[in-house]
Amino acid sequence: MIKTDSLAMNVKNNKRLNRTSLSLVGSVLLMGLSSSANALGPVAVPETWGGDLASRERLTGAWGGIRDDMAKKGVVLDANMLLLPGGVATGGRETGADFWGSVDYSLNLDTGKMGLWPGGFFKFEGISSFGNTLYNEAGAMIPTNMSSLHPGFNQPSSGLMEASYTQFLSEHAGVMMGKLNLLDFTPNEFYGDYNTQFLNTALNLPLAFAMVPISAYGGGVIGLPTKDITLMALALDASGTPDENDISKAFDDGVTLMSGASIKIKPFGLAGHQAISGVWSNKTRFSLTQDPDNLARALLTQRFPFLGNPGPILERILRERFPDLLIPVQPFNRKENTWSVVYSFDQYFWQPDGDSKRGLGVFFNFGATDGNPNPIQYTYMMGIGGKGVFASRPHDSFGIGWARTQFSDQFVPLLRERLGLGLDHEDAVELYYAAAITPWLDVSPHLQVVNSALSKTLDENHQLRDMDTVVEANLRVNIKF
Repeated sequence: MIKTDSLAMNVKNNKRLNRTSLSLVGSVLLMGLSSSANALGPVAVPETWGGDLASRERLTGAWGGIRDDMAKKGVVLDANMLLLPGGVATGGRETGADFWGSVDYSLNLDTGKMGLWPGGFFKFEGISSFGNTLYNEAGAMIPTNMSSLHPGFNQPSSGLMEASYTQFLSEHAGVMMGKLNLLDFTPNEFYGDYNTQFLNTALNLPLAFAMVPISAYGGGVIGLPTKDITLMALALDASGTPDENDISKAFDDGVTLMSGASIKIKPFGLAGHQAISGVWSNKTRFSLTQDPDNLARALLTQRFPFLGNPGPILERILRERFPDLLIPVQPFNRKENTWSVVYSFDQYFWQPDGDSKRGLGVFFNFGATDGNPNPIQYTYMMGIGGKGVFASRPHDSFGIGWARTQFSDQFVPLLRERLGLGLDHEDAVELYYAAAITPWLDVSPHLQVVNSALSKTLDENHQLRDMDTVVEANLRVNIKF
């Protein structure tokens, strides 16, 4: 596994700033979740990318030494591939198997190592996806495969996720700007990285933030008043998407403000984190409170970045049962703002002596929203995670998690009352074990059991039938090039 080195700048007088910057970016908190160091600053690089096939950090090695020289000069070019074959074994809309994959490619530039100025970091990241997901077969309201959310929802596509610049101004403060990939901030000690941890969207991030864009233009500040406390605030284009790259359109229809605070704790010498974060946006959105005759156009055509797009699922039922409701007859009701808050913690309860990166721990996350226009009212997440529990397998990890997404009682009440479609809450349980085969290859089987919020679906005869609990199995393969 790649270990995080202290940030080595070329200018000797800036070494203190550089070490502090690495500590800062490695502990920044956003959305109630701990971010990875890659989110803001220097990427971790090994002493060499070379070595034999079983021990090198990347499949393609050091490129004849060129890759090592580039990294020493502050240029890191990387690519990772996610392969995800899987299938719905029972329940859902229908059983079946399919294959999904994506390639993430990035370029990181460290201005200090490049001999320009200290504390500056550029990041460019793109993603291309391919194949077919199990979204339609599973029938869950919350995508069981979080990688299907971007760059285009539930379809193969390519998009620019990030083009950002971060500058650390001192030991205690920094600023960032550009197009930001918000998913870069989600990795937590035991959840938040769908490449190495849970796959289900509800076990990666709090869906109380369903209104937050996945990728958007914006900027913000970070602060580290002490080594254990991190503060952060961002202002984002409320309508940003991975495939919207025209900066002239940023903030045309509103802003999304995000802020977070985290504190590192160490009860009984065991590592842990406590965090709280919030979101407010002034973008005008369709209200969930509409005349039934406006139902489809006013609600079902809306997109919720972290939730996906439940509209087509519900619209099929409306076309069969209430076709007249698809034609709006009066102006839409609108809401001028929305808010949500999230609290989270993770805590190890066992760690080997002297090793803060291994052990067993628990995590918990709770979110609340205004419930209108946000279709989500409350979110809960909890579970157990393990890293390097077995001494003979120090780089393996596993997790067992449960998530509940409680929908707002204003979310399509007509369909609940007239057709008994449920739409109250969705529960997901997931188990995985990630086995590190080599530093550049890991394989992990996943099992998900989902009780969908949508309790009925249309059969082949266009009749409503009960939808049973979904059991989905996946085999995730991660390859680092």
